[in-house]
Amino acid sequence: MSTDPRNEKTARAGVFERLARAVTAFSGSSLALMLAGGVVVVWALSGPLFGFSQTWQLVINTGTTIVTFLMVFLIQRAQNKESMAVQLKLNEIVAAVQGASNRLVNVEDLSEDELRTLHEHYAVLARLAKQETDLHASHSVDEARGRHQAKMKARGGLARSGAGSRGA
Repeated sequence: MSTDPRNEKTARAGVFERLARAVTAFSGSSLALMLAGGVVVVWALSGPLFGFSQTWQLVINTGTTIVTFLMVFLIQRAQNKESMAVQLKLNEIVAAVQGASNRLVNVEDLSEDELRTLHEHYAVLARLAKQETDLHASHSVDEARGRHQAKMKARGGLARSGAGSRGA
């Protein structure tokens, strides 16, 4: 009976993920802070015993460097996971809300130029929203622009007003 390498890889990844999650949770706890403070106090109090030697200083420097190095990756992992979870929740909201612009689903995967373009569209929406008195009047850039143009046409001001060019 052979074992499936994919199952072994998944099992190893699962063990690593559980370990990383546990270390992340512990490192953000009060106990971890107290332990870190305790290590510093013990190190400082041991200075006279070791004559404040270079080796004594090297111990804390090496220890803090190693911990800092590992924590950078642990924090980045936790931040990436949190960011992905938030993006998935936002994607669900955008997909579920009638009238929401579906261009925002997975917006984090767009290039910087594409994000700038979307930002410009939403800047237009913000300008139009400043002119709107009803807080629930618009749901997307296209819808807001259409509503704004319809209002301006009804007021006889379409020729005077481009999208977002009129002051608030």
